[in-house]
Amino acid sequence: MNARLALLSTVAPGVTESEVFRLALQHAMGELGALGGTVHLRGPMSALRLVSTVGLPPGLTRSWEIIDQEAPLPHTRVLRQGTGVWVPSKTTGPAAQAGQAGPAGSRAATADVAWPGTGLAAVPLSGGGRSIGVLAVLTGDRGEPTPKQWDFLRDLVAWTEERIGQAPPPSGPHRTEHHGERLRQEALREIRVGSWDWNIQTDELSMDEAALELYIATPADFTGRMEDWMRAIHADDLAPALAAAERAIRDHSVFEAEYRVRRADGTYRWAQTRGRVAYDEKGDPLRMTGVGWESREHPAHDALGRALRHMSDGFLAVDDEWRITFANLEAERALGCSEEELLGRLLWEPPAMRQVPDLETRCRQAAAEEKPSGFDVRMPDSGRSYHLRLVPGSDGRTVYFADVTEQRRMQEERKESERAAAERAAHITELTTALAKATTSQDVVDAVAWRVLPPFSATGLLVQAVEDDRLRNVGAFGYPDDFLAAIDGHPRAPDEPPWSTILSGTPLFVSTRRELAAYGPELAHLSELSTKQAWAFLPLTASGRTFGVCVLAFDRPRRLTSEERILLTTISALVSQALERARLYDAEHTRSRELQRSLLPRDLPTLPECTAAARYLPAGQGMDVGGDWYDIIPLSGGQVALVVGDVMGHGLPEAATMGRLRTAVHTLADLELPPDEIMGHLNHIVGGMGEESYVTCLYALYDSTTQVCSIARAGHPPPAMVHPDGSVHFPQLSADPPLGAAEPPFETVEVRVPEGSLLVLYTDGLVESANREIDQGMTRLAQLLGTAHEKGTDADLERLCDTVTAGLLPAEHRTTDDAALLIARLHALAGDSMASWQLPEGPKAAGLARRHVREQLSAWGLDNLTPTTELLASEMVGNVVRHAKGPVRLRLLRAAELICEVFDGSLTMPRIRRAKETDEGGRGLQLVNALSQRWGARYTRTGKCIWAEQALRGPDGQRHGANDALGLAFLNAEGIEEDLEGLAYEIQERQERDEGVEGQGGDGR
Repeated sequence: MNARLALLSTVAPGVTESEVFRLALQHAMGELGALGGTVHLRGPMSALRLVSTVGLPPGLTRSWEIIDQEAPLPHTRVLRQGTGVWVPSKTTGPAAQAGQAGPAGSRAATADVAWPGTGLAAVPLSGGGRSIGVLAVLTGDRGEPTPKQWDFLRDLVAWTEERIGQAPPPSGPHRTEHHGERLRQEALREIRVGSWDWNIQTDELSMDEAALELYIATPADFTGRMEDWMRAIHADDLAPALAAAERAIRDHSVFEAEYRVRRADGTYRWAQTRGRVAYDEKGDPLRMTGVGWESREHPAHDALGRALRHMSDGFLAVDDEWRITFANLEAERALGCSEEELLGRLLWEPPAMRQVPDLETRCRQAAAEEKPSGFDVRMPDSGRSYHLRLVPGSDGRTVYFADVTEQRRMQEERKESERAAAERAAHITELTTALAKATTSQDVVDAVAWRVLPPFSATGLLVQAVEDDRLRNVGAFGYPDDFLAAIDGHPRAPDEPPWSTILSGTPLFVSTRRELAAYGPELAHLSELSTKQAWAFLPLTASGRTFGVCVLAFDRPRRLTSEERILLTTISALVSQALERARLYDAEHTRSRELQRSLLPRDLPTLPECTAAARYLPAGQGMDVGGDWYDIIPLSGGQVALVVGDVMGHGLPEAATMGRLRTAVHTLADLELPPDEIMGHLNHIVGGMGEESYVTCLYALYDSTTQVCSIARAGHPPPAMVHPDGSVHFPQLSADPPLGAAEPPFETVEVRVPEGSLLVLYTDGLVESANREIDQGMTRLAQLLGTAHEKGTDADLERLCDTVTAGLLPAEHRTTDDAALLIARLHALAGDSMASWQLPEGPKAAGLARRHVREQLSAWGLDNLTPTTELLASEMVGNVVRHAKGPVRLRLLRAAELICEVFDGSLTMPRIRRAKETDEGGRGLQLVNALSQRWGARYTRTGKCIWAEQALRGPDGQRHGANDALGLAFLNAEGIEEDLEGLAYEIQERQERDEGVEGQGGDGR
């Protein structure tokens, strides 16, 4: 509070009363956090006149312009009590008691008045020993003022009263002390003098015709009250006039005053008045009568003021302290303030001027030159541009400001046109270079969009080519998707601009929508789907054939000049040649991509051992196809092979090499060779392709029965393993050279894999680039994979693939190398789905195997598969007993299929042969082939394994029965009864001869 009063104390004496009131209200609002404020003054009558307002809209203050002293408002209560009053706001209900009013403890009541904020705080203004007015503020959220705030308001009022006494008189015509003589001289000149009579007791005012003409702008609005006279007087002149009336009543002297009176057109004229007071027996004033007339000492000045008032340009007059002393109508309109709000304020204080950057500095610099000067300013609110011109004078400065918005816009358009013409040549040079580098059709469209549209101020581009008598979209820019969908595939229509341009081979320019609609209602309908207003249709011609059209569009009607049309025609020839080359490349590139996609797996198999998702990301734009591949190969016995490889380079030869190697991997995997042997065979194949071939590969074999993953690699990045707890690590594998340069044998590393772990295979293109080392890429890969610590579904793997590829290879930063990614969640075969038995090496093994099969299938609820499985197990065990050596082991696996496996210690692989009619044996493997869905043999560390698979359910979803399969097997197997009898006889004979030890029973089937 002390800071505010100290700030106000620096205000020099002599400022106008309006400025004093404005400063007082601003600081009162700031201290109380108020919404707005008003100052009302009164004369020796029972009416208050609004002379200053800050922060309140006219809609609220209009009803407060004149307040009768008897009105039930806080303003009049303050005058009667002579102390501060706070009245809370009431919006509904009856009149209520007001709140506590300041330190004096007085309270006030109010009528139903809808006020904003929380209430109204008012304090009296005094002068000459009596209350002369009221300062009031509408309080905000803080509510009733505190005692300290009431003290501040009293100090603020004291400052206001002091500065009012020091305010200069209104700057009117020259005043003298000999008013009587002047009155006589004016009368001699036959100037019309009006008479008035004011009843001080009742506040009634009577005027003759001349007085009405002088004081009342619209006589029809005269109500016969003193408020009419108060409304007519300029705000700066009202207080001195009221003070003169007060002195005349108090001192029993003559009332004389000179002030400005508002005309009907809003301007002011100077008037003088003289009057005397009549008193009753007690000495109380009864009435004042007098005369008034217009001051005519400076008629030319008034004529000039009226001319300036209505001039088309804005005009302000300011004094030496930059305070506004005159404003015309155009200035009021431009600044958004009335003349009363502008007068007395500094030039840069009105709200509109306050937003102009550095206005005060620029004005003072211009005035320092002591010669007319000007500069442009832009009003932030309206966006209009004005040219301010300051002209120095002997008693101040005049400021002219003209609206130059359109003029500046036209100047900018001319400059922009000249600048655009200069830039076009540079753009054409850049366009030629860009088109020469363009590879694809999209490259051509982008080059035109970035280097042709800006120089011509075009906002849309559409390139279409003819396919099967229809126009197909090649590329577009600046058009909505629904519009592009509507015109794609538009059939031949010779009368429409696109087809007319193609058929004639000449450009067509349409300047407005009306011109376009003349070609047909269909085009008018299509044009409504976009905001375009003008078009240039340019033919695309190459090798003597027009194959399409290039359309430039504009957001406003545009009639291109002849120079622009010639330039666009030249550009269309360049675009045609580039687009023809690009379309040939696109066709070739599409065929290469289709070839590559055909060589990659279309769908990954769904296996109980693993669920997987994969991504292949081709190299960046302009690169040919590459040789990256991935694969998942289901094997026997709950095993699955996961493969990823990379043929270095790009092109069809690399893609073909990738296809050959992928086929070779499938073939070698079907032989169920160990990973190191498979890598050795691949190394031999690549070595035979020549020195140009450079291939990396990683082969992982996962066994769901043991949860062991065997991994071999040749020059390839190691896989990432993500455990269920979210930890990520890369198994330590030996860095074998790439295929074709390696020397077998290859090292195989076995890694135990917890249930639900992720195995992530990838190529170096995913983690390595020109801006990133492979170690940095693998670290980033581990961070992205760390989010996969919880088991999820196949959909989770798909999302994880997207996360990894987006994090390592965002679309806008594709590298020059292809990238492949394979993420597999590995699953273990449950212990209750496996059963294994060690069998004796003698002839009893077959019978014991059948018994184990019956018991286990009964426990699993697969009794319907028992006969077939018994026969399969008997045949495979018998084959081992007769042709191989022990130890013998039988294993049953229940997964997606029922798998029967027989292990032995021999490395001799069984082979199926066709037995002759005279042969006693040789039909055992034929029977296994007929009864099983799939069968085979694989090497183990100690020998080999013969296995056979049966489907648990048929195509109809029902469980298989043994009858049909057995019937079919017995019908197709010739002499099966003889074989069985021979088998029984041979076993018995051997048992007798070798005492059950050396017989090696079995029928070899």
